[in-house]
Amino acid sequence: MTDISTGHIHSIRHFNRFYTRQAGVLSPYSAGNLSLTDARVLYELAHRPGTVASDLAGVTGLDHGYLSRILKRFEASGWVTRETSPKDGRQVLLNLTPAGQEAFAPLEEEANANAAAVLRTMGDSDRQRLVDAMQEIERLLDPESLQHGSTRSATAVAPVTPVAPVTIVLRDVRPGDLGWVVQAHAEAYTREYGWDNTFEALVAEIVAQFVRTFDSSRERGWIAEIDGERVGSIFLVRGSDPTTAKIRLLLVTPASRGTGLGSRLVTECIEFARSKNYEKIELWTHSCLTAARAMYAKRGFALVESDEYEGFGKKLVWENWEMTL
Repeated sequence: MTDISTGHIHSIRHFNRFYTRQAGVLSPYSAGNLSLTDARVLYELAHRPGTVASDLAGVTGLDHGYLSRILKRFEASGWVTRETSPKDGRQVLLNLTPAGQEAFAPLEEEANANAAAVLRTMGDSDRQRLVDAMQEIERLLDPESLQHGSTRSATAVAPVTPVAPVTIVLRDVRPGDLGWVVQAHAEAYTREYGWDNTFEALVAEIVAQFVRTFDSSRERGWIAEIDGERVGSIFLVRGSDPTTAKIRLLLVTPASRGTGLGSRLVTECIEFARSKNYEKIELWTHSCLTAARAMYAKRGFALVESDEYEGFGKKLVWENWEMTL
C-alpha cells in the first residue's frame, strides 16, 4: 500500500474543521427546544422510514445510549412509534408519527432556506461547481450513498440535501486532558473577555480539586472531540450539600460553536445527576456570558442570586443558577 502523505492527512483534518463551522451556517436549527443532534436524528427518521436503532446509530455516529435517550424523548412527545418487523421478530422498526412529521416540517423548510441563501450568493456556474464538488467527495468517501440520489442535467443545479455536521464524540477524562482544560479556558476568556491570569489560576484550582476529591460514584467529567481534537469540556461534581450537584468548567471552543455541543454537554450532566439521585443542580457563571446564560435558561435553570464584584481584572457580575431535578 502506498504511504499516506502527511500533507493529505492535514488537508482532510483542516477540511473537517472548516466544514464543522460551515455546517452551523447551513443548518442552524432553531425550532422549539430541539438541539442540533435532536434535529439530525429527526431528519434521519423522516428520510429512513422503518429504520432500526442500530442503523440509526451507525448513520448518525451517536453512541447507542445517547441515541436511546433521544428516541425515548421523541416517543414521549408522540413523534415516534416502534413496531416489530414482520420479516424479523428480533428487529424493532422506528417510524415518525404524523405529529413527528409535523415537528420535522419546519426544520426541513429552515434547512432548505439556509442552503438556498448560500446558493444565492453564487452564480449558476459556481453553484454547479459547488454541488459537483460535494457529490464527488460523497462518492469517494461512500460510493453507495449517491445510488438513489437525484438525476442531474447538464444545466440544472442539483438540489442540496441538508448535510449532517461532523460527529462530536463525548468521552471520559484522560491523562493530559486537565492541562488542556486549564489552557483552553485561559486562552478563550483572555481572548474574548480580556480576563487576566487569575482566572487561569482559578481554573487550575478547580481542576486540582476535582482530581484530589474525585468520587467516581457521584462525579464525572466529559471531554468533547471532533476528528480527534478536543473542542469542549464539562464536569459534574458534588455541590453545596449531599443532594446537590454542581456543573463546573463548561467550555465550547470556537471550532464547535453552532453545533449544539453546549446543550449536549449540559444534558449529559443533567441525566448523570438524575441517575445518581441528586435533587438539584447548581452552577456559577457571569452575566457577560450571554450565550451560556440563554442556554441554561432554556434547559430549565433559574437565576437565584447575583452580585457585582471585581475579579479577573474586570468589573463583573457573578451569578448562581439552580435547577430542581
